[in-house]
Amino acid sequence: MSVRRAWATAALVIAFVCLAAYTVVILLTEPGSELNAFFSRWFYQGLILFSALIATVRTIVVKQDRLAWGLISLGLACSSFAEIYTIVVEPEEYPSLADAGWLAFYPLLYMGMVLLLRKRARTIAGTLWLDGATASVAAAALGAAVLLDLVLETTEGAPSAVATNLAYPLGDVLLLSAVFGVFSLGGWRLERRWLVLGLGVLATAIADSVYLFQVDTYQEGVAIDPLWPASTLLIATAAWINMRDERGLSVEGRPLLAVPIACALIATGILLYDHWNPTNVLALALATATVLLVVVRLMVTFRENRRLYQLTKHESLTDALTGLSNRRKLYLDLDARLADESAPPTLLMIFDLDGFKGYNDSFGHPAGDSLLARLGAKLALVPGEHGDAYRLGGDEFCLIATTPPGRTEQLIDRACSALSEQGEGFDISTSFGAMLLPDEAKTASDALHLADERLYAQKHSRRIGSDRTIETLIDALLEREPGLQIHGEAVPTLALETGRMLGLRRDELDELSRSAQLHDLGKVAVPEEILNKPGPLDEGEWEFIHQHTIVGERILRASIALRNVATIVRSTHERWDGKGYPDGIAGEEIPLASRIIAVCDAFSAMTSPRPYRPALTRTEALAELERGAGTQFDPTVVRVLIAHVRDSLEAEHAA
Repeated sequence: MSVRRAWATAALVIAFVCLAAYTVVILLTEPGSELNAFFSRWFYQGLILFSALIATVRTIVVKQDRLAWGLISLGLACSSFAEIYTIVVEPEEYPSLADAGWLAFYPLLYMGMVLLLRKRARTIAGTLWLDGATASVAAAALGAAVLLDLVLETTEGAPSAVATNLAYPLGDVLLLSAVFGVFSLGGWRLERRWLVLGLGVLATAIADSVYLFQVDTYQEGVAIDPLWPASTLLIATAAWINMRDERGLSVEGRPLLAVPIACALIATGILLYDHWNPTNVLALALATATVLLVVVRLMVTFRENRRLYQLTKHESLTDALTGLSNRRKLYLDLDARLADESAPPTLLMIFDLDGFKGYNDSFGHPAGDSLLARLGAKLALVPGEHGDAYRLGGDEFCLIATTPPGRTEQLIDRACSALSEQGEGFDISTSFGAMLLPDEAKTASDALHLADERLYAQKHSRRIGSDRTIETLIDALLEREPGLQIHGEAVPTLALETGRMLGLRRDELDELSRSAQLHDLGKVAVPEEILNKPGPLDEGEWEFIHQHTIVGERILRASIALRNVATIVRSTHERWDGKGYPDGIAGEEIPLASRIIAVCDAFSAMTSPRPYRPALTRTEALAELERGAGTQFDPTVVRVLIAHVRDSLEAEHAA
C-alpha cells in the first residue's frame, strides 16, 4: 500500500504542477493566442483525463469503497469523454453528445458521495440526518434562486437547448446540496477527504455559475477555465486521502439548533425576496420545503426533550441498582395516600437485611450489589398492583401495600421471604418494622419514624438473642462470678441512655448495647482467685486483669458480625489521659462507645458491693465520676451520665 500511495502522491503533485502552469498561461496570455489556444485545448483536456485516470487507478487497486469511487471515477471519465469529443468531433449542434457526458458527471458524483456518506455515518442519529437533509434543501433553494433565474434570463432557442441549459445549474444545485448536507452532518468539522471533495464540487459550481453569467460573451481560454480541471483534480485527490485511517464523521460538540436556524434564515430570505422580486417556482418550492423541514426538526427536538424529561424524572424517582422506587418516590406516594381520605388502610413496612455486611465482606461489593438486585426484584412482586416496593439506600428496603382484612400477616411473611436468601457460607434474612396508615400516623415523616423505631426494636431484640456461643461464654462467666449478672444488666441500660443523649445513630446504639453487654467477656480467662481476691492485687495479678480486654476482643472477633463490637471491648479500660490499658491511647482516639462503657461500668461497679469494699451510694459514685472527669473519664460522657442519673433520682424522690 505504501508503493501505491507514493505513486498516487507523485502523480497528484505532477498534476497540480501542470495545473499551476496552465493557470499561469491562461492568466498571462491573450485568449485566442497560439500559446493560449494550445493550453486551453490540449493541456486542459489532459488535466481532466489525468484526473479520471488517477481516480480510476484508486478504484482498481483499493478494495475499500470500490463501488463509491467507481461511480465517481465514471463521472470523471464521462466529463473527460465530453472534453475529448468536443476536440475530435467539434459538434455544431446544441445540445450534443458532449453535453450528455458533462451532465452524467453530476448524478454519478452525487451517488458516489451518498455511498461514502452512508458508510461513514451509520451511527448518526435521526435528528442529524434531518439536519443534513434540511441543509441540502436550503442550499438547493439558494442555488435555484440564483442560478436558475440567471439561466432563464439568458437562455433562448429550442426546448432541448433550454432543458440542457437548465440541467447544468440543477446538477450544481444537486452537488451543492449534498456537500452542505455532509458538512452539516459532520458539525462543519470534517476529515480531510470530505473537505477536499467538497472543495472540488464547489469549484465546479462556481465555474458553471460564472459561465452561465457570461454565456453570451464567454470565450475559451479565460480566467474561469482553470476551475474545471482544478475541480476534477481535487475530486481525484480525495480518492487517495486517509486510505489507512478513514474514521466516521465527527458529530460531537455541534450546536443543537444551529443548522435549523441557519436554514430557516436562508429560506425566509428567499421567500421575502420573492415578495418584491418574484423568483422561480423551484426556488420557492425548495424554500417552502426547508421551512417545513425546520418545523419537523423542531417537533422532533421537542419530542426528544420530552422523552429526556420523562427519563430524567424516572431516574430521579428510581434506585439505579435495583430498579425499585427510591426514598423520594416513597415520600411522594405516602403524601398522596395520606391526602386521599377515601384511600383504604395501607401497610407500611421498612426492612433492614440481617447478615448483609458479612456477605459483602466475604464475597465482595459486586456480589453484594447483585444480591441486592435479586432481593429487590423479588420484593417488587409482593405488593402486585396494590402497592410498590422501594430501596431506601444500603440494605434498607420499604414496602407499601393495600391488603384485605385478615391478609396482613400473609403479606408480611411473603415480604420477609422475598428478602431472604441462603447459600454456602451465608444466610441473609431481614428485620422489619410495620405500621398501618392512616390509623397510626398522619404524615409521611411520622409514619416512617414509627416504622423505623419498630424495625430497630426488632433488630435489637434479635441481635441480643443471637450468637449462642457468646451466650454460653457469658453464662460460664456468670457461674464463676454470679455478681456480674446485675452489673452486666445495668451497664448496657446506662450506656444506651447515655448514647441516646449523645445523639448516636441506631446502628451505633446497637453496637454500644452489645459491647456493654459483652465488655467483661475476657474475664473468663482470669483465674477465679484473682477475681474474688478480697485484698489489693499484686503486679502479676494486675497483668491478668490488663489482658482480659484483649482476650474478650479475640473471642468476639471469631464472629464476623461482632468484629466492631470486639474493637469497642478492647478499649473499654483506656483512660482519657492515656494511662489506661491495653494500648495507652487517650482522648478522642478512644472509640466513643468505649468511653461511654468505661464511665457506665465505673458507676455500676462503684454502686455494687465488692469483696474488698461496700457499695457506694449513687450520689457518692457521681462525685467520684466528677473527680475523674478529664483524667480517667471523658468529661462530656460524665456530664451526660450525671444528668441522667440525677434526673432519675429526682423522679424517684417525686414519686
